[in-house]
Amino acid sequence: MEKIKLGKTGLMVTRLGFGGIPIQRLTEADAVKVVQKCLDLGVNYLDTANGYTTSEERIGKAVKGRRHDVFIATKTFPGTPDIIEKNLDLSLKRLDTDYIDIYQFHGINDKATLDKILDPENGLYKVFEKAKQAGKIRHIGITSHQMDAAKLEVQSDKFETIMFPFNFITNEPAKELLPLCREHDMGFIVMKPLAGGMLDDAMLCFKYLLQFPEVVTIPGIEKISEIEEIAAIYEGPKKITPVEFTRMKRMITELGTRFCRRCDYCQPCDQGIPISMIMTFPTFVKRLPPDWYLKSPFIPEGMEKAKNCTECGECESRCPFNLPIREMLKEGYNLYEQVKAANI
Repeated sequence: MEKIKLGKTGLMVTRLGFGGIPIQRLTEADAVKVVQKCLDLGVNYLDTANGYTTSEERIGKAVKGRRHDVFIATKTFPGTPDIIEKNLDLSLKRLDTDYIDIYQFHGINDKATLDKILDPENGLYKVFEKAKQAGKIRHIGITSHQMDAAKLEVQSDKFETIMFPFNFITNEPAKELLPLCREHDMGFIVMKPLAGGMLDDAMLCFKYLLQFPEVVTIPGIEKISEIEEIAAIYEGPKKITPVEFTRMKRMITELGTRFCRRCDYCQPCDQGIPISMIMTFPTFVKRLPPDWYLKSPFIPEGMEKAKNCTECGECESRCPFNLPIREMLKEGYNLYEQVKAANI
């Protein structure tokens, strides 16, 4: 499988990686088999996170005896220095490894949080640096869903990789973020290549991303048949045909008015509603086990705020994609109530 240099990390990673969210839904034995099949097909980049329940532990079991053949990336949400150190040690234990190749700040979507991380006196970045000096991590990365924050993260030159949503629907990174990453020699890792489950044509999704030779794409894999299908696409013809291009344009038209890019230009909301989270809740239902979103500390709280939306419409006036946000908030909340009732 083709490999590329992942920016300034210097790591030679396969253009196709593995996203560790879906294996939470499997039995441990099946999860291990899925990861091992990815390795057998040549995939050498595995992404997971401290918050993905059983994912790290299952990846650790799957790579046992093959650790030096793969690159493992995991993440932690920004908290206190003590929490980050605790999360890192827990990740090392779960993954059954002495080091993590790329340790990432998870979901940094605003300048205030980035400033907290990079504060020269008490910034959380220092915790990562200390861990790097101790040999616990080898490279420092960051993940984001918000374009303005992502640009600042790249321009800071403090991170070696960035993970960001990118697909032929959410295609803004092609013009706004990738050129910046090239300028700063920053590795670009693609999350949500199928738009969090909104797109179901794997051939179109991955052939689109194959037009960008410097990116590593990490689809979430739940079944052996999925990684076999995607790996075959990477080994096949990469040029997009006129028929495929026409299909892409049709899908863009169909989804364009009903798809949240998580840019958060709709914010701030006077009611404190986490708008993008509510509107993308259906993708959580598709990709994650119910316990993850029903017992999380932030989703129930956000849904309660959405329930009390005043429908002022300010968010819709700010949305650059003219989404029917008020209607989509109702849909997200109603789906949450349905799922909650079904899992009582």
